[in-house]
Amino acid sequence: MDELDEIRRKKLEELKRELAARSHVASEPRIEYPDRPVLVTDSSMDSGIKQYPVFVVDCWAEWCGPCRAIAPVIDEMARELKGRVVFGKLNVDQNPLTSRKYGITAIPTLLVFRNGRLVDRLVGAYPKQILMNRIKKYLD
Repeated sequence: MDELDEIRRKKLEELKRELAARSHVASEPRIEYPDRPVLVTDSSMDSGIKQYPVFVVDCWAEWCGPCRAIAPVIDEMARELKGRVVFGKLNVDQNPLTSRKYGITAIPTLLVFRNGRLVDRLVGAYPKQILMNRIKKYLD
């Protein structure tokens, strides 16, 4: 009987460890990766930077022709890079605090954040392949 009790005790300890490991994984926050750009404002910019490992913010304005020209490219890239990159759209006219904070003086400007840090800035309307190449170098 003692040997059987020892086997049960060990098996129970294994099950407890396994359950503890599973509950730890389940309690970690799960990141949702949208397949289209998310709206970014002065009040949501910092949370977006913190939430997503790679966050690309398109700083634009409605009156800007080059901004409108790259908008479909940004939409395509958001779909193609879903699960790896989140794209945001920041209207500079409606969000002057963020525009000043990051020194946005020309648009379109793409700000690339990786793990909460600004790692790249692209100013101007670049072709899709150039944007892809620049952004892909920040992926794991």
